[in-house]
This record gives sequence, structure tokens and C-alpha cells, in this order.
Amino acid sequence: MLKGAIFDMDGVLVDNMKIHMEAFAAIARRYGAPVDIYTVLGMAGKGNDQIFREIFPADVVQRVGTDVLGAEKEAIYREMYAPMLAPARGLIAFLDALRARGVKMAVGSSAPIANVDFVFDGLGIRHYFDAVVNVDMVRRAKPDPEIYLLALSKLGLTAGECLVFEDAVAGIQAARAAGIEVVVLSTTIDEAILSSTPGVVLTVADFAGLDIAALDALTN
Repeated sequence: MLKGAIFDMDGVLVDNMKIHMEAFAAIARRYGAPVDIYTVLGMAGKGNDQIFREIFPADVVQRVGTDVLGAEKEAIYREMYAPMLAPARGLIAFLDALRARGVKMAVGSSAPIANVDFVFDGLGIRHYFDAVVNVDMVRRAKPDPEIYLLALSKLGLTAGECLVFEDAVAGIQAARAAGIEVVVLSTTIDEAILSSTPGVVLTVADFAGLDIAALDALTN
């Protein structure tokens, strides 16, 4: 029976990855850094520190620093996304159904806390979650399992009692390394790639009509 649901945030609670890519493009233009946005999309789920070190020229990273680059990029993202901030299709009804069943809920996100607060407060969904883990609370971002292991600890549940809801390969890898089965939302990466990634037990377009009873069979 499903006792815990752990959600990634970007691309899961909100369908916002296109805006993140536009923000990465904007910060790349600001610093004259030639960046392939499709390469960035393939790194979805990782922390900004990892992404900037892998995609930006070393001299820019050394001169500006990943903390500054990340803060500027996320500020651009929040400004761009604020007018269109909305929950993923079917999310609120799904959260209500989970709460009615007594399922504990957590967020495990590679986003900085400012972005988590932006989504939680903008959508009014903070009260649904029993625990929040974000990249500022761990030493290693996804695909390392630390974010999801900490979420399990905060919920007081075992990996077999929970499902993770993800949209990115790095997040799937993190959840599986933590021993948790994964339900994937096909919002970010091609569905064929996601469904063929080890650890994915179900792939859905969104939360609309997602059957909690069916999810019970996916847990111990």
C-alpha cells in the first residue's frame, strides 16, 4: 500500500521546464556564453552548480561563480514564470486524494529554496506537504540519492512504502539509487527515453485521472 509520495518540483508540480530553458538562454546571452539549450534540457534535474560547471566556459564560471550565475538565472526564471504560474494538470485533485487516503507527502527538489517558496506560495500548496527537501539542504544534488534519502527520513517511511514522481533522468537515477520506484511525468524528456530508463514503473502525461488504488500495487 502506498504510504508516501515524494514529488520533484520543476516539471512535476509545475510544467515549467520551457521557462527554465529560456532563463538559461537569457543568462548565457548576458555573459556571452555559447550554450546549447538542448544540452541543458538533457541535464534537467541536476543542480545549478553542476549544470553551470558543465555547460559554461570555465573562465566565466571562475570569474562570476556558480552561486551568482545560479541566483541571476533563477531570478530571471521567476520573473518570466510568475504571470503564468499554474499547477500541473490534475495536481490539486491528486494531492487532495492522497491526503484523504492518509498518504504522507514530500517534495525532493534540486531547486533553490527561493524557487520552492515561489511555487508553494504562488499556488497555495504548502499545506499538503509533510516535508520539503531542496538542494540547499544536501551536499550532493541529483543524480545522487541524498535528496530522496533525506525525504524518506523526514517522512519516517521506507523506500518500499513510497513512490517518487519525476520528470528527468537525473531524478529517476536518484530515486532508484535510494531504492524508490518512480512514476514519470512526460513533461520534460521524450517519453520513449523516460519509459526505457531503469526504475520507471509507470509513465503518465499528468496527474489527471491518476488512480491511487493502482499505485498501491507498485509499492510493498
